[in-house]
Amino acid sequence: MASDSATDQHKQQQSGGILGWLFPFTKSILPARRRLRLDPSSNLYFPYEPGKQAKSAIKIKNTSKSYVAFKFQTTAPKSCYMRPPGGILTPGESLIATVFKFIEQPENDEKPIDQKTKVKFKIVSLKVKEGTDYAPELFDEQKDQVTVERTLKVVFLDPERLSPELDKLKRQLAQAEAATEAEKKPPVDTGSKVVGECLIVDEWKERRERYLARQQVEAVDSVKL
Repeated sequence: MASDSATDQHKQQQSGGILGWLFPFTKSILPARRRLRLDPSSNLYFPYEPGKQAKSAIKIKNTSKSYVAFKFQTTAPKSCYMRPPGGILTPGESLIATVFKFIEQPENDEKPIDQKTKVKFKIVSLKVKEGTDYAPELFDEQKDQVTVERTLKVVFLDPERLSPELDKLKRQLAQAEAATEAEKKPPVDTGSKVVGECLIVDEWKERRERYLARQQVEAVDSVKL
């Protein structure tokens, strides 16, 4: 019985050692769990207008239960930029980001709409604590915790040809523009502050009138005496 117990203990130690050795390896090869849902999920669609700055859009939603910081990255920062370039999303929060890209003229005899581009975009995410202020440096300070959500490929659309992708792009751009304009507007004054001030003034007048009334009564009483 003692020998059997020792054998079992030895096997457990061996299996534990093997699992302990495999864990870092399996952790490195397993894909990181994504925190964001992207729409479109893998492409950035741009109307093909050579010589002009085109706009694309992508919806980003935080599907996790944590606060998540995100950041855009591109291989062509001089000709492309994003609005916003990054930010922090609360659990369940979403936004539509606008991507700007200058469209180059086609080379040689290449068909305009089939023009290939080497420009790539990437969205990375990072779990952060509630109340954290967004800063690009967060991703440098916590490199080991950064997840690459998706590398996005550029796809050109013919602006003169109707398609589901072009229709969706127009809707998303309109929504993004509306959100930007809403942020620029000052907060609506509900008038609650004015009402509060009026209530305070009315209360002061009422107290003043009661005080004067008491003074008059006291003055009359003193005369009678």
